[in-house]
Amino acid sequence: MAEKVAEKKLYDYQEADLQKIFSYLNDAPDNFNLLYQLPTGGGKTVVFSEIVRRYIEQTNKKVVILTHRIELCKQTSKMLKGFNVNNKIINSKVKELPDQDEYQCFVAMVETLNNRLSDDKLEVSDVGLVIIDEAHYNSFTKLFKYFEESFILGVTATPLSSNIKLPMKDNYQELIVGNSIPSLIEKGFLARANTYSYDVGLTSLQVGINGDYTVKSSEDLYTNFSMQEKLVQAYEERCKGKKTLIFNNGINTSWYVYQTFKDAGYEIRHLDNTHSKKERKEILRWFKEKPDAILTSVSILTTGFDEPTVENIILNRATKSLTLYYQMIGRGSRKLPGKDEFSVIDLGNNAARFGLWDAPVDWQLIFKNPDYFLENITSDEDIEREFKYKMPEEVREMFKNSDNIEFDIKEAYEAAVNNGEKSKKVLEESIDQHAQMCAENSEDVFDARILARELGDDIRDRVKRYSRCIINNTKNYRDWLFEDYNRKLRSRINEMFQD
Repeated sequence: MAEKVAEKKLYDYQEADLQKIFSYLNDAPDNFNLLYQLPTGGGKTVVFSEIVRRYIEQTNKKVVILTHRIELCKQTSKMLKGFNVNNKIINSKVKELPDQDEYQCFVAMVETLNNRLSDDKLEVSDVGLVIIDEAHYNSFTKLFKYFEESFILGVTATPLSSNIKLPMKDNYQELIVGNSIPSLIEKGFLARANTYSYDVGLTSLQVGINGDYTVKSSEDLYTNFSMQEKLVQAYEERCKGKKTLIFNNGINTSWYVYQTFKDAGYEIRHLDNTHSKKERKEILRWFKEKPDAILTSVSILTTGFDEPTVENIILNRATKSLTLYYQMIGRGSRKLPGKDEFSVIDLGNNAARFGLWDAPVDWQLIFKNPDYFLENITSDEDIEREFKYKMPEEVREMFKNSDNIEFDIKEAYEAAVNNGEKSKKVLEESIDQHAQMCAENSEDVFDARILARELGDDIRDRVKRYSRCIINNTKNYRDWLFEDYNRKLRSRINEMFQD
């Protein structure tokens, strides 16, 4: 085994990044704080494991690696052993370090190490380098005071702090940006993402103190029947028969998803952080071995989980966290022989909010000006303004005798204004068109009025666009307008059949 692990080699782009990092290690002050960005799937752990190996070889000083989850501790320790770095995990069972001279490298969970150091129960001497994995989590900064004379290297896929009040530029002096996602796809290291977005109205969601949508408001939206129906429809259109991982915001939502898919005849499992280690292991083994497995989960699988056979990622949630957005999609980006691409199903307008996962990103700008970036994220209102109503195929079939079912409210409004006409003329024209559609596809007035009910979503969309044009977009006004529109539509249908 030892002979094999010694053969571990870095890719060219990883070696280039490593050289940049070592130029700081060699030339910057001993207590310099450096941040390194590399996308999920780019091999951050591989890079910093080789950094540890070379650093210890060159300086003979100790290295401490900090993570925020026990699974990441174990994975990191295993990787370090693959680079022939003898290391020890400082977990909850380790109270003291009488054997610290036997190791040059320690891997610790941030909370555990903080507790030991603050209680003066443990001291790690001669630490020259501290590496912080998933450095965007702010829980790490509390440990900086114990390593004031050490070089600190933060590593992350997204150099944007999880706490907007504690920007990363306050804790790190420089950022090294590694290869981009488009570049890693081009070089064949990451799979290409095909993103399919389904418009979802998110105005009912509320934002919590952490800056992201609250679990409660998300659960209220994503557990309703129409959203569950939309999820299954999206799965059947884009993912059916392929291994699919679904991310939700809330355990209750995930259980709803589980039941909805079970009722539809699909084999599915649910996983959240209340499952025991044994249950988690069994569920993930099932997911790995079953080619068309569906796994619904909450945020538990965003880090420290690697299953390259995943072919579909469904974002059955909205998030305002850029980091979470990249982490979720990154779970599908691993390449395999025969797997050069994967699908992303977006049911939270996330791609409209942040851009496509594989679009270029200016990380230096985000690192230096996080407030500017956060303030310029597209709002839900602006995203929804761009929604275009598309009549479902089954509804379109009911109006098959009508050649034209489209009506551009904004265009009609601008024409009315330019002609000096009253804005209500726009709705009158829209009602005429809807009435015509009902008449063309019915034998009598009763059929036509029943058919008019199928136009509810189209009417709501037109009413919403009209209310924006006249800058009266309150919910009460839209609701009144919707009722008034339907009343006038029924009346117009009656007139058409009398004629």
